[in-house]
Amino acid sequence: MRRLSTSMHSNAVGALIVLGGLFTAAAAQLSPASQTSDTQPGTQASPQRAPIYVEDADAKSEIAAAVARASKENRRVLIQWGANWCGWCHKLHALMESDAKVAHALQYEYDVVLIDVGRFDHNMDLAAGYGAELKKTGIPYLTILDGNGKVLLNQDSGVLESKEAGKQEHDPKAVLDVLTSHQADYLKAADLFQKGLDRAKSEDKVVFLHFGAPWCGYCHRLENWMARPEVASVLAKDFVDLKIDTDRTTGANVLFSKYKPNPEGIPWFAFLKPDGTVIADSDNSHGNIGFPTADEEITHFQSMLEKAAKRINAGEIKDLTTSLKPAPQAFRR
Repeated sequence: MRRLSTSMHSNAVGALIVLGGLFTAAAAQLSPASQTSDTQPGTQASPQRAPIYVEDADAKSEIAAAVARASKENRRVLIQWGANWCGWCHKLHALMESDAKVAHALQYEYDVVLIDVGRFDHNMDLAAGYGAELKKTGIPYLTILDGNGKVLLNQDSGVLESKEAGKQEHDPKAVLDVLTSHQADYLKAADLFQKGLDRAKSEDKVVFLHFGAPWCGYCHRLENWMARPEVASVLAKDFVDLKIDTDRTTGANVLFSKYKPNPEGIPWFAFLKPDGTVIADSDNSHGNIGFPTADEEITHFQSMLEKAAKRINAGEIKDLTTSLKPAPQAFRR
């Protein structure tokens, strides 16, 4: 456990829940003997413990970016309020990475943002704006938002601690229950597909249909490349972006099989007319190119763009394909 501040010793009640690496809780009042050098707010974190919060980050912008991603992917945003000096924040972070079920729930259903609160003197106005009463309950603390930025849950993490005597850790089941009970309902692939076709028809555009999954690194590379401002602005001239999650969208595999009878390998993508007819897809003579990085893959992708483009000119197509060549790590989420 940890207390709120040295001056609040008699009022400390517990830490709060925070995901992605920070669900904590303190259910009892702390005494000086119960404190250690890595849990008191007046001391520095252990030298062996790497920081998990970026203390100079633009917290407001990071939350806004997470909400935008969650909206597009039909996910939730998990804000974890905490600090690098907080031992329970580190315990929660470790649980989020080590417990397979919790890690899976976060990877699939949440965009996680870790927000530093310093010594309860940093980003406190931001926390208050979301209704997170950190000084009353302590840290780590959890706030869950929907894809519109609306608060779905503010949760202190005391209730997430293990009830077993002598255990100074969070209960994985309690953490998982919070995550699963607030995740978004899955959408229907057929509905998303029809909306994409309808929009393409009304805007005289082409559907950029791509299949991916949360575990797929190359899918994230493709999606992150498409989201780069200089790329997105050009693609938007001709394309309606339609992502179908093969693991999180109901009926996704039925739709996938319609365009690729024996689906194998993602990301797989195709450019479609508003009536659903394929203009070009990501299969070349060797199979699915996935996220194009090799010269022959980029050449195939360029040919796809040339077949589908209406407003994007040759120079812009060249710029798009050239932008695929930097080191792949530049596109990691």
